[in-house]
Amino acid sequence: MDIRTGVIVLALFAILGAFLSFRGAIRSMQAARKISFYSLRRRYNNTAWRLVFLSIVLVGVAFWFPTGGEQVMYQVFPPSATPSLTPTITLTPTITLTPTITQPPTLTLTPLVSDTPTLTPTPFLPVAIEALFAGPVTPNPDAVFTAIQFSTEFDGVNAVDPKTVFVLPIDTIYGGFDYNNTQPGVQWTALWYRNGELVCYETEPWKDEWGTGGIGGYTSCSVPLDGWQAGQYEVQIFMGYEWKVVGRFVVMESLTPVVTATGTPDLTTTATP
Repeated sequence: MDIRTGVIVLALFAILGAFLSFRGAIRSMQAARKISFYSLRRRYNNTAWRLVFLSIVLVGVAFWFPTGGEQVMYQVFPPSATPSLTPTITLTPTITLTPTITQPPTLTLTPLVSDTPTLTPTPFLPVAIEALFAGPVTPNPDAVFTAIQFSTEFDGVNAVDPKTVFVLPIDTIYGGFDYNNTQPGVQWTALWYRNGELVCYETEPWKDEWGTGGIGGYTSCSVPLDGWQAGQYEVQIFMGYEWKVVGRFVVMESLTPVVTATGTPDLTTTATP
């Protein structure tokens, strides 16, 4: 590859990098609009503007390569005369085609209906939550949590009258649990989802006074995103990046049952001789 071709290739790579940077800036701005937390939205916007600036620089470099860049390359690598080769005539043998017998295609029966198992997604930490981590993320692999019990009251040790169904209006819901083999200082996180959308969270290093095991652990949510609404709720607890336990409950508008009339009329035909 000569210097001219190399300069053109570098210019094309610069244009490609500018396109990718500009597209990354647009995606960062779109992602920032969906984030409710101001600090994270500002961080995404700053990243988007940096990518826009980088794309402008790459466009300028792409225009500079075919003009000034080529001259600089010739100064660093002066061209040398290349002797021209005299082509030689090469005789190409002719190919004799031999007829082959083609087998008729066989029919493969494909079932019309195939049973595909439904996969249950494994809980994971969103990138926006990971950006808030302030402590180490390597927990004790033997750390365990009991099942989460939900209630609107917590006496400091246990959830009072735990339930799995709640009726609006609601002020605060507590999720109580016991724990063992935890390490102080390791980042722990509780994520509250409503119908698959993150509406509440808390994340902080595990405090020394909580110890390595005990009862009375809890997470709570008082002001979820858009307030308490009817729906399916799920709470996920992590130690570092490792998922530990999941609890679920339901919030309803009211407990009044809805009666639906169902049935099939019985039609009887009488024949007269």
